Amino acid sequence: MTDDEAAIRSLIDRWARAVHAGDMDAVLADHADDIVMFDVPPPNEVRGKAAYRDTWPPFFEYQRQGAVFDIDSLHITAGSDVAFAHALLRCGTEEGFRHDPDNRLRLTIGLRKLNDRWTVTHEHHSFPLSDPG
Repeated sequence: MTDDEAAIRSLIDRWARAVHAGDMDAVLADHADDIVMFDVPPPNEVRGKAAYRDTWPPFFEYQRQGAVFDIDSLHITAGSDVAFAHALLRCGTEEGFRHDPDNRLRLTIGLRKLNDRWTVTHEHHSFPLSDPG
């Protein structure tokens, strides 16, 4: 693992712990002011840190009701100033996992190195479509 990959892994681990803890300042700490996020619940397209911030309180409430947010796998590819990561996360309630134990949130993160610091510029969250049959 390169130093950049290790730094990005640390950044994503800190972010996931902050999400789990409901720590808004830490969730936002490594995100660009012009972040773009494609999310599962509406609004599905979010632009800017203020709008990104506004998406989290309902999710924090969901976690207080018993939902989990745990990284199962994380893969990182880093260049000198641009990187991306993709991950699978357990995100949901125990009841939901009893119904579909293999369901995972898919997460893709785009990062840029700005002033020698990795910054999240893009997030994409999605779940596989359930069987429409």
